[in-house]
Formats: sequence, structure tokens, C-alpha cells
Amino acid sequence: MVVYSARNEQLIKPLFDAYTKETGARVKFITDKEGPLLERLKAEGEHTPADLLITVDAGNLWRAAQEGLLKPTQSTVLQENIPAHLRDPENRWFGLSVRARTIVYNTQKVKPSDLSTYEDLADPKWKGRLCLRTSKKVYNQSLVAMMISEHGEPKTEQIIKSWVGNLATDVFSDDTQVMKAIAAGQCDVGIVNTYYYGRLLVKEPTLPLALFWPNQNGSGVHVNISGAGIIKHAKHEQAALKLLEWLSSQKAQNLFSDTDMEYPANPKIAPDKRVASWGSFKQNLINVSKAGELQDEAVKLMDRAGYK
Repeated sequence: MVVYSARNEQLIKPLFDAYTKETGARVKFITDKEGPLLERLKAEGEHTPADLLITVDAGNLWRAAQEGLLKPTQSTVLQENIPAHLRDPENRWFGLSVRARTIVYNTQKVKPSDLSTYEDLADPKWKGRLCLRTSKKVYNQSLVAMMISEHGEPKTEQIIKSWVGNLATDVFSDDTQVMKAIAAGQCDVGIVNTYYYGRLLVKEPTLPLALFWPNQNGSGVHVNISGAGIIKHAKHEQAALKLLEWLSSQKAQNLFSDTDMEYPANPKIAPDKRVASWGSFKQNLINVSKAGELQDEAVKLMDRAGYK
């Protein structure tokens, strides 16, 4: 079977090697950015050799489904292993790892008791103390899309405008730069994906940074996924389904999530010890498909709010 993957080769090859060793089934794969992969699938149409698409962010999976590139999959195994909020309501894609986007802070300048919610970062007490990654990144677009789903556009726009008003400096191009600015004292708090925190602390363990789980008395931490769906014109549909089900199993879940310090999508599986050391948290249970459905509105809203 053939897999098109927006995840890097070093992350997926160990998985496919393990699957081949266990089952004897061989997996060919092609890696690229999600945009080119989706364009390739559209151009290839019914002649595509691809059987399975793996990519990051629910917004990308939602778009692939909306463009008719994925087909519904009925599987008791996937229904049991993947919670409802981490899969497509029409069963065209399924989350395989969870990516939490949470608050990070400077431990020398902020106490955990100073923090509470994403929305609270709009408070004037954070003026000149907040750092953010660019709004051009899909992770922030998905976060704002989920906020629109929860609060509606008017309230979300006011929150984002206040975030912009609280910025200590121009937005950064990636989460690592946000954390380095916080550690250096350029600002005090920010919002990042947790695996970036894990990667940075492996390299620089003494940085004065810590994670905070917001909205624990409310809707929970914003989560997104990396996931997969079977291609509409798959030539090896049953083989692709077996691989997809295997990817949701205990062995594969640890391989899939631990390598990049993400969380298993299957709630029966414990995360990597390093990830578990960051503490447990309540997830926002709004279906992640909203990240795709409301992404265009989120982009327009951030533009109106002056979030660059």
C-alpha cells in the first residue's frame, strides 16, 4: 500500500518498519508538505497510487475531506480507540496523536496563580508582557477557530484585539522563538504547542520556563491532532484500514506519539514519561473538525483584530 504523509520520514518510517515486521505488509510512502500533497491528490484523481493520507492539524484533514479526497470508514476498532471529539463526525479521518496548545510562562516572573485562561491573557495586567506566534500559522488559526465555536465571533474578536494590545513585541515566526523571548525576559507569557516546549527543554534544560494548563474550570485546553484518512480512490482499501486500525493500537500509539513528545489519541494509552511529567489536564471536547469549518472566519477575524 502507499501512504502520502505530511509527517517527516524520521517520524513515520519506524512505524511502518514495525508494522511490516509484525504483519508482513509492506508500506511505501511519500512525504511532503500538506498543501502540495493535497494538490497532488486532486491532480491524480482516480489514478492516484495513494491509499492513506497522514497529516497534521484537523484543519488540513477537514479540508481534504471537504474536497472529496477521503472516504468514510466504518470501523469498530477506530470507534473504540479514538474519542469522538478527535475524529470526523462522518468517519473520513481519525486523530492518531494529540497536540495541546497551552500557555507557557517565565517561572522567575510569573506565578501559576497569576494564570487562569486563554481569555485572561486579554486582561490589561498582561499589557507589554505577552508574546505570540504569527497568525499565519495554522495552529493559531485552529485555536481561534475553536474559540469562535465556543464564544462566537464578537467576543472572540474582542479577546484577540486585546491579545494584540498586550503584545510585548512583534509576533514570532515559530513557537521556539516565543519561548526563547519569554526565557530571556522580553515578555512573560505566551501560547505554544507542548512538544516545542519538550524539544527546547531537552536542549536547554535550565531555561526558566513552565507550562500552564488553562481553562481547567471551564472548557479545557485547546487540542489539535495529527491524523489519517483513507483515500477516496484507494486501490488497497482494506490494507489501508488495517494499517489505520493498527496505528490506533497501543504499540503504534506509543511509537506515533512518543517520538515527537505528543499525546496518544487513544485515551487508554499513557504518554511518554517526559510528557507525563508536565502534568495532566482536561481537554476541550469540542470536535476538532470545527478547526477546519471555522478556519476562514478565524483568518478574517485575526486580520480585523490586527493580529499579524
